Order: sequence, then structure tokens, then C-alpha cells
Amino acid sequence: MDKLIAVYHGSKQIIEVPTFGLGKKNNDFGLGFYCTESIDLAKEWAVSSLNDGFANRYTLDTEFLNILNLNSPDYTILNWVAVLVEHRLFSIKTPVARRAKQYLIEHFGINVNAYDLITGYRADDSYFDYAEAFLNNTITVEQLSRAMQLGKLGEQIVIKSKFAFSKIIYEGFELAEKDMYYVLRKSRDDEANQTYLDILEEESDGLYIQDIIRGGVSNDDPRIPRNIS
Repeated sequence: MDKLIAVYHGSKQIIEVPTFGLGKKNNDFGLGFYCTESIDLAKEWAVSSLNDGFANRYTLDTEFLNILNLNSPDYTILNWVAVLVEHRLFSIKTPVARRAKQYLIEHFGINVNAYDLITGYRADDSYFDYAEAFLNNTITVEQLSRAMQLGKLGEQIVIKSKFAFSKIIYEGFELAEKDMYYVLRKSRDDEANQTYLDILEEESDGLYIQDIIRGGVSNDDPRIPRNIS
């Protein structure tokens, strides 16, 4: 990552001064200011079927920031899932899912609040569904990883610490038109859903979450797919 980067925040509002401590605690990585280096993705995330939005542009100085890159090969797909289940609200339908949530947090969890900045997958609706299916023992970890890699999944940059917030400079905004960007957003989601359905049709003898729990599988197990930066 370059030290000085341009990031975009998709929103219904123009946000000239991002404020530390605001936002929803049940976002992917907890409280923070969620951005992307892609202006097109920011515009997709900004719109709804009924309303236009804004892609707010900022310059961010990353020098001296403590950065966690969940998409690097240092981490596995289960590190991302563990962070997600700790912060997002999942549908826990079975005893297996309850045990899975606890196991993932204990064995694969990361304290995201120890970092100034986090980069990682963004759990759009389809990808959140993938993670939920894995948690409920419906798909294997290999199927989960493959679905994530095949899908055109956006990478987000989350500004976490007060120090990181002090490094943001507002540079302006661009309008995000719903007639264009909601269509693109829906197309992305539809493609992700089809990828998921195609993978479900395939035979899989990989590791389900119940196998991972029973086997005491840890993060250094070679059977757990590593992320690709």
C-alpha cells in the first residue's frame, strides 16, 4: 500500500469531516469509517433502488499506521469469518452454529481494535450469506474460499483509530446515480448468487465447520485456504 492513498466512502450524505466513534458497531469489522480505493464500488455502495448517493473522496496518509491486511497470505479465510461473526449479527439456527461461532472467535479471531487501519473483504449480502451457510455447516471451507475468489468481491479499507482519523483529508465528492449504480450493484449480487449455486451443485469432501471443531483444526493447518492479497 502506498503511504498516501485516495479512498472513497459511499453514502447518502456528503461527509466532509468523518468522526471517530460514530457508525454501527455491527458492521463487518466493528465501529469505523468504511471506505474503498474504488470510486465505482463506493458509488454502488452509496445508492439504493430509490435514491442517489455520494462518493466522498479523501486523501489518507497511511505512514505510521498499524495496518491489518486480512486479505494477505498471512491470514486464512477463517480469520475473516471469525472477525465477521464477532461483529455482524448472524442467524444461529443450530447447536453446531453456536459452537462454530465460539470456536472461530477463540481459534481464528483477531483483535481488530488493536489496529489503526484494516483492509479486507466487504460482506455484501451474498458473501454474508456464504459465511452464514458455512457457520451452519452447509458448505465447506474450500467452497467458501472458492466462492469468495470467484466473485467480484470488493475490498474495503476501514479507518479504526482516532490517530487514523486524524490522517484523513476531505477532497470533494461525486454524485452516484441510482439508475446506473444500483443496476451494477444488483448485477454483482446476482452473479455472486449464481456462483454460489453452481458451487453447491458440486460434490465436496472438504472440511465443514463441524469437522474443524471436532478435529481441533487451527489456523496453521494447511487444509485451510490462505487469502490472496
